[in-house]
Amino acid sequence: MGAPGQTFKSYQHVRRRSTKSSMSSKPSGDTPQPLSGFWQPRYWPVWLALAGMRLLAFCPYRMQLAAGRLLGRFAGLVLRKRRHVAAVNLSLCFPDLDTAGRETLLRRHFESLGMTLIEHGLGWWASAETVERLVEVRGAEHLQQAMAGGRGVVLVAGHFASLEITGRAFSAIFPFVAALYRRSRNPFVDEILKRLRHKSVPLLIPKQNMRGMVRALRQGIPVWYAPDQSYRGEMSALLPFCGVPAMTNTALSDIVRLGRAAVVPIVPRRLADGQGYVLEIFPALVDFPGESAEADALRVNALIEAQIREIPEQYYWVHRRFKDRPSPLPDPYR
Repeated sequence: MGAPGQTFKSYQHVRRRSTKSSMSSKPSGDTPQPLSGFWQPRYWPVWLALAGMRLLAFCPYRMQLAAGRLLGRFAGLVLRKRRHVAAVNLSLCFPDLDTAGRETLLRRHFESLGMTLIEHGLGWWASAETVERLVEVRGAEHLQQAMAGGRGVVLVAGHFASLEITGRAFSAIFPFVAALYRRSRNPFVDEILKRLRHKSVPLLIPKQNMRGMVRALRQGIPVWYAPDQSYRGEMSALLPFCGVPAMTNTALSDIVRLGRAAVVPIVPRRLADGQGYVLEIFPALVDFPGESAEADALRVNALIEAQIREIPEQYYWVHRRFKDRPSPLPDPYR
């Protein structure tokens, strides 16, 4: 990969936004809690998994990727429900692929998921020098321009692999950033994720807390937001995603309007042959919000679809993107 560290270093001079006044008035989010209540035997598998991830984080990088591929292949064999969901999604979104082509893509997808788990460990525990060597951040000037004058920015992204390690590189350039996230059903996993992600994301906002997101934007804080999962609530609509009707979150238009924010698309990408990663930051969207919330959501869907076409195996196909659709549309996962 062409000298990713040079790009990383070239933005080290970016002015830090965390002045004493802004930090004292930042919106509240979820903060880590003590882990003393998670020593019961039912949590031991999670502790063992964390220990394994931490050990692998210090192994040679190509060895880590190889371990991730093997882990992903194993997961594809034992996680039958997730494999079924991913297979259904691929059949819906890639109807032109024959059976062999979809099976190949499905295998590569689970290999990518395994590598993603390993990359979590890299993002959490690798040295700053390792992250600098592996990750190239492109287009940081676009975010700087969008943030000019203290304006908030919604960092719109799809659910792609490699977010943890590329997010670590992002936070070295823009040290105060927020992220909207979904709480895990496992309280120990949720606590671990909050604790480790706080290293690169100081402010974690539960996805239900739209007011917290708007407050962060009004204070000029960039907020990571992924609106590409199935959503059936007050602000939703049935819109095409990869050519398939899907329940789609249409809240972004109101969030941007209330937060007086810009919208900047970002996409992480794992490069082939162990060459590292690229986090691409694109120019802010023009004329957003547009004529309607549905039109804006379609626009965001189209952006994510374009990214999927470039790296289809790195998208999270294990999510049930096409659930909760109204009758007479069938549930494709049954």
